[in-house]
Amino acid sequence: MAVESTLSSPLGPAACEKDAKALQFIEEMTRNTDEVQQKVLAEILSQNAETEYLKRYGLAGTTDRETFKSKVPVVTYEDLQPEIQRIANGDRSPILSSHPISEFLTSSGTSAGERKLMPTIKEELSRRQLLYSLLMPVMNLYVPGLDKGKGLYFLFVKSETKTPGGLTARPVLTSYYKSDIFKTRPYDPYNVYTSPNEAILCSDSFQSMYTQMLCGLLQRQEVLRVGAVFASGLLRAIRFLQLHWRQLALDIQTGVISDKITDPCIRQVVPNYLQKPDPQLAQFIIDECSTGNWEGIITRIWPKTKYLDVIVTGAMAQYIPTLDYYSGGLPKACTMYASSECYFGLNLNPMCKPSEVSYTIMPNMGYFEFLPQNPSSPATDLVGLAEVEIGKEYELVITTYAGLNRYRVGDILRVTGFHNSAPRFQFVRRKNVLLSIDSDKTDEAELQKAVENASKLLKELETRVVEYTSYAEAKTIPGHYVIYWELLMKDPSRGPSKEVLEQCCLEMEESLNSVYRQCRVADNSIGALEIRVVRSGTFEELMDYAISRGASINQYKVPRCVSFTPIMELLDSRVLSAHFSPTYPTWTPHPTDRATARRPSI
Repeated sequence: MAVESTLSSPLGPAACEKDAKALQFIEEMTRNTDEVQQKVLAEILSQNAETEYLKRYGLAGTTDRETFKSKVPVVTYEDLQPEIQRIANGDRSPILSSHPISEFLTSSGTSAGERKLMPTIKEELSRRQLLYSLLMPVMNLYVPGLDKGKGLYFLFVKSETKTPGGLTARPVLTSYYKSDIFKTRPYDPYNVYTSPNEAILCSDSFQSMYTQMLCGLLQRQEVLRVGAVFASGLLRAIRFLQLHWRQLALDIQTGVISDKITDPCIRQVVPNYLQKPDPQLAQFIIDECSTGNWEGIITRIWPKTKYLDVIVTGAMAQYIPTLDYYSGGLPKACTMYASSECYFGLNLNPMCKPSEVSYTIMPNMGYFEFLPQNPSSPATDLVGLAEVEIGKEYELVITTYAGLNRYRVGDILRVTGFHNSAPRFQFVRRKNVLLSIDSDKTDEAELQKAVENASKLLKELETRVVEYTSYAEAKTIPGHYVIYWELLMKDPSRGPSKEVLEQCCLEMEESLNSVYRQCRVADNSIGALEIRVVRSGTFEELMDYAISRGASINQYKVPRCVSFTPIMELLDSRVLSAHFSPTYPTWTPHPTDRATARRPSI
């Protein structure tokens, strides 16, 4: 009975003693949210009391929350850029943090390819590891038996760069994978990967992907979950299998890895997996891949897979239909919420529907404030983690041990409920990812919904939109929205006609907000929306281009709005056909507006 007692938790029965401790920690943190937050802020202010930044605002030696809120301004990255540049250039004085800046963590960047440098300190690594250690104990509550197999995860590192002052700059996941915490992690039967560390740590993305796929195929009967950081990363792995299954099958048939794999560490470790020829497995792969039918390929090759472990919230939501196609509709688990600036929290119900994903922010990870998304609220009117209200939207503002003070992350979150006294948040969108021609403003969530609605017209033709991006074409008069679509057609001979794609353009316009439609119908300040269909593989080329400019393969996300000339040139060089909305969308004017509700033609 004593053993059963130690394994019980309000979240559910723990799978083992280690899990029980992790679940108990979650309960303790979330029961005392505001108390933990006060302690965290006091620790941060005390630790960084002698920094130039806090002294500038009269905070030296002060740990009082109200004083902090009244004196320290809310800032953006651009506000901190001078200080960050000084650190990058080699200034080792305590500018933002009293602890030495150990490295910079790079953001995933913008459509222009620029990366933000986020300062971090050594102790942050253990804080991030703490959050990682909570993920499987929660997952084990929902999916039993994960200790009886392995996870096929496609994980990658990016080559590092150095700042002028000699500090390493790299993506947060590269920092984590290259740390001793990851490389020498103790054996955990609930968290065993099919990929050897040597493959994950190989900076050549082709060799890394090839080896991870090969090892995943060799251990196909042991795989219980398949994942990547983002949904786009998992789809990139499936695309890789489509392109390279013949060579992978040959390696398995002969028991010898391809000569294209030259990394000595990989070649040394692969014989542990590819121990002898396996013609039966090779023939199985040939049989599954040679037909050209990729529907349900994940469960066909890895038949014991219980779920996909990928982020499918925010901009990643558009990948859900494609993931369903390749996986036969497997559940998709979004386990954690994190960024280069700070790790935030975890999903305590990871097997919920993607549309219901909410993250519980752990109050020990940093100090969190929230800016209400209310036009009448001043930018200084922030509320604390324990003060947010269900149903309301907020922009996340963080204060970290590494020296970010009241920093606007740019994420818009909606409160969906509470776990104990800790709020649960749904990720809504990134702030200010917009299309705009005139007085219209279209954000990422609205654009996503318009694409979803328009793509329904393709369903009967067994065609789907697998990738998209957009830009505001201002060279035409009037300007107009341009949406690039990459399509996946089950039968190319039954692809969508010109008329169908024109109706898709109109459906997108019907889905956009009333200001946009007023500009189109009444003001004629926006031209007809245009869809440009690009050839298959274009967005993979776009990703390769971004990686060549320093983006991380783990953190890369297709930009939903682009303006960088080389990207535009790449997209336009791959266009197969262009289509415009054939008429005006409907628009119902407000009583005070003087305009017609619709116009018959363009």
